[in-house]
Amino acid sequence: MDTYYERLIEKQLNKKMKSIGCVNIEGIKYCGKTTTISKYSNSITKLDNPNNINLAKMEPSSVIIGDKPRMIDEWQVEPDIWNQIKNALDFDYQFGGYLLAGSFKPEDMNKIYHNGAGRITTIKMRTMSLYESKESRGLVSLSELFENHDFKYFDINSDFKYEDIAHLICRGGWPEVIGKSKEESLNIINSYYDNLFIYNDKVYRNKNIDTYKLLLKSLAKNISTEASNIKIIEDCGKTMSINTLKEYITALKDLYIISDILAWTPYIKSKTSITKSDTRHFIDTSIACRALGIGPNDLLKDLNTFSLFFEDFAIRDLSIYVGTLKGEIRHYKDNAGLECDAVIHLENGKWAAVEIKLGGRELVEEGAKSLNLLKNKIKEKSSINEPEFMMVLTACGPLYRRSDGIYVVPINCLKP
Repeated sequence: MDTYYERLIEKQLNKKMKSIGCVNIEGIKYCGKTTTISKYSNSITKLDNPNNINLAKMEPSSVIIGDKPRMIDEWQVEPDIWNQIKNALDFDYQFGGYLLAGSFKPEDMNKIYHNGAGRITTIKMRTMSLYESKESRGLVSLSELFENHDFKYFDINSDFKYEDIAHLICRGGWPEVIGKSKEESLNIINSYYDNLFIYNDKVYRNKNIDTYKLLLKSLAKNISTEASNIKIIEDCGKTMSINTLKEYITALKDLYIISDILAWTPYIKSKTSITKSDTRHFIDTSIACRALGIGPNDLLKDLNTFSLFFEDFAIRDLSIYVGTLKGEIRHYKDNAGLECDAVIHLENGKWAAVEIKLGGRELVEEGAKSLNLLKNKIKEKSSINEPEFMMVLTACGPLYRRSDGIYVVPINCLKP
């Protein structure tokens, strides 16, 4: 039996099951939703074969019958199941009575008559972070940094190399690849790639699978950037219109394959103009690697590409960790050329700034300079509080705290 790795969303799932009738877990195929949720279920229906799907469409109310907690996997193939659960909870409300898992948004949202407020809540699940896969040592805790601003860290971290991070970027955080050999793990993601767009032997939303792949290739070329729709279309060979592009982008988001990072726009009392463009990101960077057909050695030979792909990879882990803190990730860029790769913003108003760099003295210094400039600009020209902490997140190298208070943290030393 394969080893099960506990997922960070399990604490959130446990809490939600004690306070609401149904929890819906949504996320990309193969990220481990079914395996994790089944641990908390007493009965399961999987809508992953024609017989079960036909039954669900003929009599959706029958699907929710069973010992509670009752799990319905891939419920979205028959959206009326959502309504049936809402109605059942109206009649007999039980905390944690139902669990849903979905790998794509329903094609026909008009079939859902209730937004689920007070009855159904949704949690997003990603692939595994390095801390979940036991590949981060977890020496530095984001939650602790938000509470204590005076940690003194130091660790040589000499056993983690650029070769290691290049492989992890291309391998991804898919549960099935954890613990496999390098060659085997890369073969698994290759087999996953084509199936990401397929449901019940049909391409999602009846779109062209070659167009999906062409678009993902363009998005991968522009990973971790603010590339415009026009730029994306140009990289696709001008083969689609703006409207077609938007349709496919929406589909990729509804498949949980891509997840752009929104801009952070604090009010600054100056003539500074802050960009509102999103940055292009993938749920898991391995998809971008597969879209371009590149492997670890290709990243190691091209440091510019390596840097952009590492930023995307780091955003994945940060997003997972910050999600456990009831926070969100944003990015900052203004017309003065000042940027910040990741602004962590918690719901209590606390925030922190993170620059993402491959590592090395020059790049760390560059990241620290940007962070200090942002801190000073916020202090001088904005009414919001100073950041709780600032961090340069690196691919490898030592862990330490600089004399200016900025933490330099290798990604294999980070945890929530």
